[in-house]
Amino acid sequence: MSNKYDGDLEKFLKKLLGGKTKSVQPQSDDVIVPMKKPVNKNKVFAITFILTAFFALFIIAIANIYVVKENEYKIVRQFGEVMRFEDEPGLKMKVPFIQSVTTLPKSLQTYSMTEEEINTLDKKRIIIDNYAVWRVTDPKKLISNAGTLDNAQSRMEEFIYSVLRAELGKLDYGEIINDGSSARGNVNERVTEMVNELLMQDNYGIEVVDVRIRRTDLPSDNEQSVYRRMISERESQSQFYLSEGDAYKRREEAKTNQEVQEKLAGAKRQAAEIIAEGEAEAAKIYNDAFSKDPEFYSLYRTLESYKKTIGEDTMIILPSDSPYAKLLQGYVQ
Repeated sequence: MSNKYDGDLEKFLKKLLGGKTKSVQPQSDDVIVPMKKPVNKNKVFAITFILTAFFALFIIAIANIYVVKENEYKIVRQFGEVMRFEDEPGLKMKVPFIQSVTTLPKSLQTYSMTEEEINTLDKKRIIIDNYAVWRVTDPKKLISNAGTLDNAQSRMEEFIYSVLRAELGKLDYGEIINDGSSARGNVNERVTEMVNELLMQDNYGIEVVDVRIRRTDLPSDNEQSVYRRMISERESQSQFYLSEGDAYKRREEAKTNQEVQEKLAGAKRQAAEIIAEGEAEAAKIYNDAFSKDPEFYSLYRTLESYKKTIGEDTMIILPSDSPYAKLLQGYVQ
């Protein structure tokens, strides 16, 4: 069967494309590419919508997953009301859009309070700087009664200063600044106990572990006067100690001198007795010895007198027939 386009490719393409094609010269190595089918727009729109919805749901799910760490509480609230709190570590999920998560610390916290001026028992004004160590014990009570962590800390600070003002008002200034004072030593424990009682009454869900006075200062307007008064008191006390020391020194010296005199007197008495006994014994020995030869005793005594009376420059004038002179000249019968 014959074809009216047989052998005429250009006419066939014009007919196929509505007569808008350019003239094409056929070549032996040309490749005829088939035409693509038209795209289904509804199908593309449906696929795009599904992928977008899936991605949005994935983002919403990721945004509503929260992590509970070991050292914190997570409070889940719905329209402001506390639904639950999580304290076990791990991944948790909340309801999107209607629930929110608040974080509270589980570990011990340190709160530095503002400086406060108080009056002591001896009518002195001092400025105290405190800090408190505390922790959250019941997150649900904290959120329900205090609202936020800052509000709970503010109430805790008010209670601490109220109790401190009352307790330190019972002490003198010297007892407050002296950390080793017995009256000062129990203040921290009493303040901690009383503050916890106030916090439990209002159900704030927190507990104070310890309250410490970090620093005490004097107001600038009376600091110098207090220093001068303290210096005067210390000088007066030092003079009292010096007077007591001098009096004690004089008493001890008098007591020591008395003991020395008593011991010297006893020693002298004992020495005199010993000397007397020795002299008596010596005299007895001399008498026994010299009584055996009186002439020798007389000669011995005379020679002893020469030792005491005659020296290098001694001049003695004696008669030549004197027995004393004869002995000096060596005449002995």
